[in-house]
Amino acid sequence: MSTRLTTGQAVIRFLAAQHSERDGEERRFFAGCFGIFGHGNVAGLGQALLEHADDFPYYMARNEQAMVHTASGYARMNDRLSTFACTTSIGPGATNMVTGAALATINRLPVLLLPGDIFATRRANPVLQELEDARSYDVSVNDCFKPVSKYWDRINRPEQLPSALLAAMRVLTDPAETGAVTLALPQDVQAEAYDWPDELFARRVWRVPRPVPEPAALRDAAAVLGAAERPLIVAGGGVIYSRATGDLRAFAEQTGIPVAETQAGKGALPWDHPCAAGAIGATGTTAANALARDADVVIGIGTRYSDFTTASHSLFAGPSVRFVNINVARPDAVKLAGIPVVADAREAVRALGTALGSHVVPAAYRERVRELTGRWNAVVDEAFGGRHAGPPAQAEIIGIVNAESGPRDVVVCAAGSMPGDLHKLWRTRDPEGYHVEYGYSCMGYEIAGGLGVKMAAPDREVFVLVGDGSYLMMAQELATAVAEGVKLIVVLVQNHGYASIGNLSESVGAQRFGTRYRARTATGLDGDLLPVDLAANAASLGADVLRAEDAGTFRDALRKAITSPRTTVVHVETDPLVPAPGSEAWWDVPVAEVSALRPTAQARARYDDDRKTQRRHL
Repeated sequence: MSTRLTTGQAVIRFLAAQHSERDGEERRFFAGCFGIFGHGNVAGLGQALLEHADDFPYYMARNEQAMVHTASGYARMNDRLSTFACTTSIGPGATNMVTGAALATINRLPVLLLPGDIFATRRANPVLQELEDARSYDVSVNDCFKPVSKYWDRINRPEQLPSALLAAMRVLTDPAETGAVTLALPQDVQAEAYDWPDELFARRVWRVPRPVPEPAALRDAAAVLGAAERPLIVAGGGVIYSRATGDLRAFAEQTGIPVAETQAGKGALPWDHPCAAGAIGATGTTAANALARDADVVIGIGTRYSDFTTASHSLFAGPSVRFVNINVARPDAVKLAGIPVVADAREAVRALGTALGSHVVPAAYRERVRELTGRWNAVVDEAFGGRHAGPPAQAEIIGIVNAESGPRDVVVCAAGSMPGDLHKLWRTRDPEGYHVEYGYSCMGYEIAGGLGVKMAAPDREVFVLVGDGSYLMMAQELATAVAEGVKLIVVLVQNHGYASIGNLSESVGAQRFGTRYRARTATGLDGDLLPVDLAANAASLGADVLRAEDAGTFRDALRKAITSPRTTVVHVETDPLVPAPGSEAWWDVPVAEVSALRPTAQARARYDDDRKTQRRHL
């Protein structure tokens, strides 16, 4: 039996029938479709979404990049078991999604992108917004998606669609391969009718696997760990996605091994658990980093060992340190010459706990963990307390939000200096309570990603922390939140410039050049502060706005925002020159090797010294 539909109608009908399943729990894989319509998709996917409005919801976005961020936030909050599709017209609508695709792929988050494309028949070429590449008329701007997609295809004939859709679902539901998937849909093919086999639209359930560790690899890992005196667990995002936090907690309590957390893995343990060492790496705590420097065995669970986690390969300094890497993706499991345990995080942690039996780390080591974390917690208490004149420091703002939020509430951030401060300072109480996008660290993710988080978890308050730089990049999805009645609490930190890059610029001897929002004078961008009113901008997008002048009024405004049913922006000025506590770790950002500027030459000398601490771990 067959049903005659357009290609666009067939795509939406197929997506509506897809489900994921893990541990016996089934759910719809696609919660709907975000889109912005133009000539390249309005008659195809646009018309199809209208026909399926009752069983496949459509959400209007304001920016194409932002809607991919929203889908990514939703997917992450759902542990990658559910996501959105995103559709655009051809041309700039499509290329606007490339940044979002890169973010999804780098963070291993499933998102389906459906950009319109030029005519497959070429009967009207060159069409509006066509690249018209003279080397091949088969090239369009959608080829830009190839390097940032885990699967890419162009549907030039309706007959090609079934295999492409099945391949897309295979990748989207594979925890080791997932990321952005792009199906480029020529606008004429979208509207073309075809007789589709009814089997294509049958309810389909994609089981998300939990691969178990190979016995030999498990034995090797247990032998190395059983001989360790100063082991350290590095918990990454894989712990959260596999819902292994309870098993990790039991394993840590069984063995006494401390747990440090990457940005994606923060929340793997409650912040006050006796085995919780806190954030690790360039934005980590002094406690976790001290343990990392002395560790003789590092157990990486679900981490890809980014340069921030390893402090650019300078952190794990033990002369004979060894690595055991538990990861569902083999390329990550073999990093740092570690023993690869290619498996689901939950299954591997359970198996490793059984293999170790009654093994416990030495009492003196457990006491050192308590001592180091106690010192760090005192440092955080002081940073949260403020105690300086003028506008509040960013750390003080973070402390107030942390104190006023509930145990299950979620903090969302992505770029600037706040992700680093949040990583080391935020006291996470719930595995899903910390949502910082730091794989791509994309300015503009915050509000759009927060929208996706709230759509995935409407019973939690979502606190979006965003600096003025990121806000100016992309704030439009405030209008989407208002239109959909999705409440966000947006803390808009105004420090009149790129504070994070300003600090970095100073550290490399570039004297904060080009990082302040100032009017131009005869000597450069060093005039008065720009008269930009971001609070008024937020109000113009439909959000309620509260202004705070100091820590006290900020706390009052935040409490009012929490009780409000509407999206509320709390605008607060902060002092960008009051730093958060340091991590005692390094990040490799090259410094000019020669310069006539004294600060640059001094920075290069420091850089050359720091590079001596790097190790290859071969």
